[in-house]
Parts: sequence; structure tokens; C-alpha cells
Amino acid sequence: MDRRIAPVRRRAFAVLGAALLLCGPWLGWWTIAPLVGAVVLFAVADRATKRMERPELGLFAAWAGAEAIIAISVAISGGPEIATLSWLAIPVVTLASRFAIRGIVAGVAIALALLFAVAFGVNADAVVDQPPLVIAPAALIISIAMLSIALMRSDVEFRSRSVIDPLTGMLNRSALAARVGELSQQSAVNGDPVSLVLADVDEFKALNDSHGHGAGDVVLRDLAYRLRKRMRAFDLAYRIGGEEFLMLLPGSEPAEAVAFADQLCAAIADEEFGGVRVTLSCGVAASGAGSTFHYDEVFAAADTALYAAKRSGRNCACAAPTAFSQEESRAAF
Repeated sequence: MDRRIAPVRRRAFAVLGAALLLCGPWLGWWTIAPLVGAVVLFAVADRATKRMERPELGLFAAWAGAEAIIAISVAISGGPEIATLSWLAIPVVTLASRFAIRGIVAGVAIALALLFAVAFGVNADAVVDQPPLVIAPAALIISIAMLSIALMRSDVEFRSRSVIDPLTGMLNRSALAARVGELSQQSAVNGDPVSLVLADVDEFKALNDSHGHGAGDVVLRDLAYRLRKRMRAFDLAYRIGGEEFLMLLPGSEPAEAVAFADQLCAAIADEEFGGVRVTLSCGVAASGAGSTFHYDEVFAAADTALYAAKRSGRNCACAAPTAFSQEESRAAF
């Protein structure tokens, strides 16, 4: 999100710079200096956060620094009696796009504290005589934060719906496309293998016919939960069809992926899902070590292996022969 905001932030700084130049005859040309300081601050923060374990802390520090620079600029150019006091609300717009509620509350508190510090510190008498000088920008800051939170929540909900399967809570094909692109780029750089496991619930249509679609939904939902529990933190599982699931295992050698699929089949066969027992068939394929991950090729190989598992009696995992040596391939099939 910060990468998306960065170019907009630069354009916003340009707008503020143009406004300060236009106001130069009245406010003084030196007001450009603090703005330049804010630009430099964000440039330093952008580089530093790439090396930080907690980049959000660096981003928030830069945000607070920019807010402080605006406050200083307002203070030395006239305080509460000039219109630029409302500029303290501008950085608040970006809070909801990068931070959780705790960060937003902290940011609004900082903005309000700076507002009151500037107003009362520079000209308390003016504020006492005309409270709207502070009330109006304070209301603007709070209102912008509230509207930003609502808009961001709506955006997050929309994006979640577009990439999350509502029944199982798993990622869907839309999310898969983005991850595939990332893994292809990573494998081209580091040469690490990427394994793919394609799993299908055996005789799922018969299950729906005999137990009803409600029971089928329970099976899919519980099965998805158990799939996720067995995966590593950086592995991802997707529901790509009615009863078909796909798992990406970056960094896993083909033999490791086959062992994972075998264990998965055995674990699912030993459990009940809403009083119903089911089995899985899995097809496994992988990109070779030192080669780029080509999703279409690996998926086609896994799909072929899945059909081999079905022909072998189901409730088993088969591997695509292209991922192994000839001896290993015969053993896999």
C-alpha cells in the first residue's frame, strides 16, 4: 500500500509546494524549506524501511515527522490565524490505508496534539477569542480519519470477496494468479523448485447425492481447515473448483511434495467430516531446481498425475514423471 501511496504523496507535495510559492508574498518564501525537509524525510524512510524487521514503525515515524514539519511551518508563519493550519489534516488521509485502528488512533491523537500546540502556543488569545479557529480544523482531522476508515474497510472487504472463497475461506483462482506471478519471478532469480499438489475429493458427486449438498458443504469447509493446518506458514492452498484444491509449496523438492501429499491422503482418510468419511486423490508436479517455475506446465503435469491417482484406485498420490528421474518416476506411478 505504501508503494501505491508514494507517487500520490509526491504529487501532493508538489501541490503544497505550488501553494506555498503562490502564498510567498504574504507568508514568506522560506516556508518552502520545511516542505523540502518533509520530502527528504520520506525519501530516507523509504530506503530505511526496506531493511527494517518492522517497516510499519519506520513508516509511522516518517508520517509523524511530516506532521510535525507541517505544524512547525504553520507555527512560524502565523499559527491559528492562517488557513494553512488545516493542512495538518492532509497526512491523516493516508493513515487508514497503512495502519490498523491502533495506528490510526495514535496518528489522529498526534495531529490533534500538534494542532492545539500550534494554536495555543503561537496565539492563545486569538483562539480564546475565536474558538472556531481550532474547532474547525480539529473537526476536519477527525472527520477525515472516520471517512478514511470507512472507505478502507469497504476496500478491504471488496478485495477479500474477490480473492477468498466464501464457503471454505480459502484463496481462489484470482489470488492464485497473483501468487503464480510472484513465484515465477522468484524462481527465475534464485532457482528454487516450486512444487504443486492438486487434490480432488473422491466420489464427491455421490456424496452430495446420498447425503445432500449441505453435507457436501460441511465436508469442503472442514477439509479446507485441515488442509491449512498441515501446511507450512509460507505454503498456500486454493480452492480452484467445486471439490478441487491446489497447494503451492515453494522451495519443496518433488520428493518432499509427494511425501506431503501421501501424508495428507492418509490423514484425511482417517478423519470424519460431519459424520462422513471421504478420501483424496492427489497429483504432484514441480519445477526443476535451477529452472523458472512455469505454472501452466507444472499444473498440466499435476493434472495428469491426478488422473493417474484416480485410475490407481483413488485415496493416493501420484507424481508427474517429468519431476523425477526415470527410476523415481516408475516408483511414483
